Amino acid sequence: MDYDYKFGNTAYKYFDKVGLQCKEYRILAPEQEQLKQPGLEYKMEPRPIFDNPNYHGSGKLKDKVAIITGGDSGLGRAAAVAFVKEGAKVVIPYYDEHEDAQETKAYLEKLGGSCLLISGDIRDKKFSQKIVEMTLKEYGKINILVNNAGVQYQAPSLECISDEQFDKTMQVNVYGLFYLTKAVLPHLHAGDSIINLSSITTFYGEPELIDYVTTKGAIVGFTRALARNLALKNIRVNAIAPGFFWTPLQPACWVKEKIPSLGADAAMARGAMPYELAPTFVFLASDDSSYVTGQVIHNNGGQVMG
Repeated sequence: MDYDYKFGNTAYKYFDKVGLQCKEYRILAPEQEQLKQPGLEYKMEPRPIFDNPNYHGSGKLKDKVAIITGGDSGLGRAAAVAFVKEGAKVVIPYYDEHEDAQETKAYLEKLGGSCLLISGDIRDKKFSQKIVEMTLKEYGKINILVNNAGVQYQAPSLECISDEQFDKTMQVNVYGLFYLTKAVLPHLHAGDSIINLSSITTFYGEPELIDYVTTKGAIVGFTRALARNLALKNIRVNAIAPGFFWTPLQPACWVKEKIPSLGADAAMARGAMPYELAPTFVFLASDDSSYVTGQVIHNNGGQVMG
């Protein structure tokens, strides 16, 4: 696979209501949409850039074993690539995006890494138990858990959110995280790490993602409470709140007309590719963050500050 590591060249102008000035932003993608959640990476145009060829590992995660939910694509795939470069073995639980998952596995093995794929529904408590059992059978231990899997649905108002949609969003984004963290926890030891994915939308209140924002806010609370609960065991729990990254979740959620403008209101006036988040995953998973717990790391190009 060959990737173009340059951002789009098409410039658009918009009015920055905060800075009261006209800015240009460069889109990462043209209009497009997918009808399936959480989306398929192999159908995206352009393809997300998940590996920075200038990133060279230094053994920060040597001999570690990491579980990355939703690691078949998007931010999870970028994390998996960086983890393998740092010497970790990875386990990727995913839903049914088999082509994306196989592509990720092949890429990781090309880098010299080891990857175990496990397909199933994170909403099912038994699937979490299966993930732990298969990981221990394959690798004998667990050191890092990245709760990355999630869904989001655009809805113009609260009245448009069905009970079924609300339940699914809660079950995937919160229940799945709870089940898997609870199943993994007995196997973690001092120095190990849990990384949860929140969202920038929690901090500015995206009006068309009310149920999604609700779950991502819950994840912030879960992260802080669990971090205090596990602090004396030296098991660190942190969260990342990404801004707009070009992942399958975007065309699977938004109407196609919104895609080109996503990320435009960031201070950097652009969205980002998944590889730009990978070093943050490594930082929180490694001993580099040995005195960091209960924190939310904001990677959003300056869209939300403070």
